Amino acid sequence: MINESKLRVAQVGVGGFGRRRRESMRRTGLFELVAAYDWNQEALAECEKEDGAKPVANYEELISTPGIEAVIISSGAKYHAEQMLVAMNLGLHVFVEKPLCSTKSELKTIISAIKKSGVVVGMGHHDHRSNARSSTVRQMIERGDFGSIASFEATTAHSGGLEIKPGDWRGDPEKNPGGMLFHCGTHLMHELMFYFGPVAEVYSSMRYDLHPTQTSDVAHCILTFSSGVTGVLSAYHVTPYRSTLNIYGTKMNLYFEAGGYGIPDKIVTQLRKVGCELEPQIPLTLDQIGDPDGNIRSFYETIKGRGKPSPSLADGVRAVEIVFAAEESSRIHRPVKIQFSL
Repeated sequence: MINESKLRVAQVGVGGFGRRRRESMRRTGLFELVAAYDWNQEALAECEKEDGAKPVANYEELISTPGIEAVIISSGAKYHAEQMLVAMNLGLHVFVEKPLCSTKSELKTIISAIKKSGVVVGMGHHDHRSNARSSTVRQMIERGDFGSIASFEATTAHSGGLEIKPGDWRGDPEKNPGGMLFHCGTHLMHELMFYFGPVAEVYSSMRYDLHPTQTSDVAHCILTFSSGVTGVLSAYHVTPYRSTLNIYGTKMNLYFEAGGYGIPDKIVTQLRKVGCELEPQIPLTLDQIGDPDGNIRSFYETIKGRGKPSPSLADGVRAVEIVFAAEESSRIHRPVKIQFSL
């Protein structure tokens, strides 16, 4: 008989994005948050009030909480690898926000540890299988609505790089490789691979002189997929917010711009006409209802013996490996082929 009880979890990082993760877990009704750790005492107090989680003094105390089955890691990316490894060594399942880890050596250690531990690892990328827009776009591609895909343009930008202070790990190239490409570009990489398959090669150029840190302020990546699709992903860490994805085909184009901060998303199509007339843009109606909590829900379902996590550890691995390759390409001024570890 399937056990439908709530999963008892502990969480590190409960303010900021961790607050959104707590909200997501509450919406599913599948989790019991029993303990929490955060350096921000106000965030800890808020978590205790909203979720009933017991505040603890450090990560070691958190993962030693009696009866927990999994750890939710919503801390900064600098800490992901170390916190994952400690939890997995105790046999705890792990759900970790993106990006998975900061360095190639961390990645190698994580992959080795997961093979030995056998625990479930879920990733905090969007679950595009349960996202109404992503699922619709993928169906359009598979039906041939675009004709032949000519290219794509993807952009992710915000001004967080200008707020990096001396000593902040986000200014450390060892812990924040690629700047915005690492923080948010990994989201777009994961989405692009959902549409076009694995990336075969990256050719990148980066700029580092707009803010006095050692991390990338601007990154332009030409991505070539095994399917033959080639396009550009651009990431800016020093400009106002923007998130867009345009797909260009021989029959149709699609333009998406994320609203954010209370502004609705915009998604339109443009059908090719014969001749040189300017084709009108047509709003795309999504005929599906998405699940914004699909990633954490699939983590629960996998632990309960149903299905596989989506996104998976492999999805997290592939996204950061492209970042590492992009930094190498920018340094050597040549394309770098991608050999995925998983």
